[in-house]
Amino acid sequence: MTENQKQTLLEVIDLEKRFGGLTAINQVSFAVRSGQIKAVIGPNGAGKTTLFNVLTGVLAPDSGEIRFLGGDISGKKPHLIAARGMARTFQIIKIFGDMTVLENVMTGCYLRSKTGIPAATLHLPSVWREEREITEKSLRLLDEVGLADRAMDPSGSLPLGQQRMLEIVRALASEPRLILLDEPVAGLSGPETRNLADLIGRIRDSGVTVLLVEHDMSLVMDISDEVLVLEYGRKIAEGTPREIQNDEKVIAAYLGEEAD
Repeated sequence: MTENQKQTLLEVIDLEKRFGGLTAINQVSFAVRSGQIKAVIGPNGAGKTTLFNVLTGVLAPDSGEIRFLGGDISGKKPHLIAARGMARTFQIIKIFGDMTVLENVMTGCYLRSKTGIPAATLHLPSVWREEREITEKSLRLLDEVGLADRAMDPSGSLPLGQQRMLEIVRALASEPRLILLDEPVAGLSGPETRNLADLIGRIRDSGVTVLLVEHDMSLVMDISDEVLVLEYGRKIAEGTPREIQNDEKVIAAYLGEEAD
């Protein structure tokens, strides 16, 4: 299946977000197709994280439209967007440090839990059966990223690279159709970056579409199908990694070097 034949999973139309007199997102439009790894790049202050916050409901847009899986999610609450199938990680890692590694992943599974409050209060057999299934699923996910042996350790005791992996696994536990990764390799060593790049590829291969913000240009150009470039809240370019590398506007605004 070619890129053009893939289903449009996320469509952003003329999106704007303002903070007083500052326009952080300025008439931005783009689409993410099912099965893609799409990167958002740009200088510091370009509006990348603000874009993620608006897409996931942390911030409400001032104008424009966000369509996900064919429905309008503009301005909806984060838990409703997550339930629809969009998950995210954060630039500053947000894990529950006092909870175990396993418990962190299990919190992601609960978004799809079928157990209601009455059943949980009465301790019905279905509750214990679902809890066992959630535990088993969480352990499988941890095993896939090499963290199963740390399942009962406090999450805060993990080194940075493993905390990044854990945050991504917790997001995947909610069974998203689209996962947004905000600077996933920030602060990681070379080997850790390669491990995470491999994980992102496996996520896409498993059927989960990836939209990521990243400053590591080598990673972006290596794993992305398409790249969106922002500058001062505006889209200045969009295309394949090769097209972006040779775009004069991008070179001037961000890459800071001559095209080959």
